[in-house]
Amino acid sequence: MNRSILFDSPFLLGFDHTRSLIERAAKAAAESYPPYNVEDLGEGRLRITLAVAGFTPDQLAVTVEGRQLTVQGRREGETPKPEETFLHRGIAARGFVRSFVLADGMLVDEAVLEHGLLHIIVARPEPETRVQTIPIRAAG
Repeated sequence: MNRSILFDSPFLLGFDHTRSLIERAAKAAAESYPPYNVEDLGEGRLRITLAVAGFTPDQLAVTVEGRQLTVQGRREGETPKPEETFLHRGIAARGFVRSFVLADGMLVDEAVLEHGLLHIIVARPEPETRVQTIPIRAAG
């Protein structure tokens, strides 16, 4: 992948991780299957909804590794039955991998499959207020 001109500045040192996050997000945005929505539920909660018609819970996997949320659908070994003759087949029967980059502190609360829609609730819990007292040492 090409280096971004924005991150080529000699004054921006150590931003390789940020560059890779932006590149990963741009790559994920280019994918179009399955279609999805992202809704703001308020109070730091988001709902990601993917259209996964025809998939069962056993064929879907939701994982978080590092700061990447990955939704994977597998349709292994499914072939049309000999008595099935499609005049038009518009419902995709292929597997997929869809990834989302999560901000620091974001947690996946739950995933629910309902009427062909996979709802994933992502939340950012309120950070703990932490006061740290630094001891003062006398010199000498």
